[in-house]
Amino acid sequence: MDVSLTLAEFLPEAGAITVLTGAGISTDSGIPDFRGPEGVWTRDPSAEAMSTIGSYLADPAVRRRAWRSRRDSPVWEAEPNSAHAVLVDLERAGRLRALITQNIDGLHQRAGSSAAKVIELHGTAREAVCLSCGLRTPMPEILARVDAGEDDPPCAECGGVQKAATVSFGQALEPDVLDAAVDAARSCDLFLAIGTSLTVQPAAGLCLEAVGHGARLVIINAEETPYDGLADAVLRRPIGETLPRLAGLALGTGR
Repeated sequence: MDVSLTLAEFLPEAGAITVLTGAGISTDSGIPDFRGPEGVWTRDPSAEAMSTIGSYLADPAVRRRAWRSRRDSPVWEAEPNSAHAVLVDLERAGRLRALITQNIDGLHQRAGSSAAKVIELHGTAREAVCLSCGLRTPMPEILARVDAGEDDPPCAECGGVQKAATVSFGQALEPDVLDAAVDAARSCDLFLAIGTSLTVQPAAGLCLEAVGHGARLVIINAEETPYDGLADAVLRRPIGETLPRLAGLALGTGR
């Protein structure tokens, strides 16, 4: 099958595009992924404990390591790349139904995607949350305390344990956020999965929701995913080159 011809046929007809992005879209911005060949957890499997709620709550050493990791994260220096910008183009052209992201870096919003379109499935690293009282605080304020010598800064309101306002392994997604993502998958005619291994549920299952409600599925990812066999097209070329080309087909600009 000529994949490029197939894409050229159906992309221009996609009036409601829902996008799911994973860590792979941000690697060109200097933020490493987790499970790729050079991923954070691939190089250091012990780092996954910082994203596991049981370990985080039970072990102060894990929390101290997590705060150092947050302070030194490349997120704070990263800038949106061309792939983020292309999704802004789709939104401004009125073709984007929703932008669901597994990423916690906030780069979609910094690129210009509107908050109303972005569904942060796994939360955000740009805020901290108290696990006792729920107080949310801008992350830079907490990191300033880390720099000042607090290696596990407690909540300023109740003294409880704080973490990034992200969904760790062992935590449930926010029901309203998940409902919005499922609705966006069910109400599109093209579901575009970009830079995600599609191994983490329930995010990966959004592909099934989309296809089950009549959408076409296109996957752009460096590695194989469990949903490749369900897709209308699977592209393994670099995201920064491939996504502008797909957007060009969809928008009729020929990029």
